Amino acid sequence: MASNHHTDDVFVQKRRPKRPIKFNIQLNEEQKLAKQKIIESPITVLKGMAGSGKTLLATQVALDMLFTKQVEKVIITRPTVSKEDIGFLPGDIKEKMDPWLAPIYHNLNALYNKDKIQKLLDDETIEIVPFAFLRGRTFLNSFVIVDEAQNVTHNQMETVIGRLGKKSKMVVCGDMAQIDLKDKRETGFSFLSRIEESVEGFSIFNLVQNHRHEIVSPILKVYQTFRD
Repeated sequence: MASNHHTDDVFVQKRRPKRPIKFNIQLNEEQKLAKQKIIESPITVLKGMAGSGKTLLATQVALDMLFTKQVEKVIITRPTVSKEDIGFLPGDIKEKMDPWLAPIYHNLNALYNKDKIQKLLDDETIEIVPFAFLRGRTFLNSFVIVDEAQNVTHNQMETVIGRLGKKSKMVVCGDMAQIDLKDKRETGFSFLSRIEESVEGFSIFNLVQNHRHEIVSPILKVYQTFRD
């Protein structure tokens, strides 16, 4: 009787390891450390001055997890700083939010193929959700980005964090030096720094490197010192 000891080798085919997603913009070492923190934590707060790459990093990690099927959707929300009163603007919800979400679209298109990004937007795999429409929703198996979070009030911050469902991640991006609220004490972003030590799985990463013109960082530091 012929030996069939080789059959295991015939029918068991090794899977090739997945190739990493190729993005148009590569992360620096600081951003790679922050990305690892995001991967390890259900909720991560990204802090940093203008130009530190908070939104770009959050968007890159979100796309990476979407393309590698670790999440099914990417949810992006951002306050309008006008008490969410966007009804006076023409068009549907997306068109009303476009002026505030231009930086998000810029980062999406800068990171990856523009046509493919548009397809994901069209079929709502990447979804833009105004703060005013968060109530009653639960984000399941999703990557949620809260951008410009320094302009999110305490109540709004509690609402958006409460929407996070199973198998999901949230990245909250903000800079205390860029608060546009009439009463700066209303920002819910400052309170987040108190949570890290008391809640497991909640992390904060402060980005310090600036990715704009080299003159920007020292000028912003002077402004920060003046405000303090």
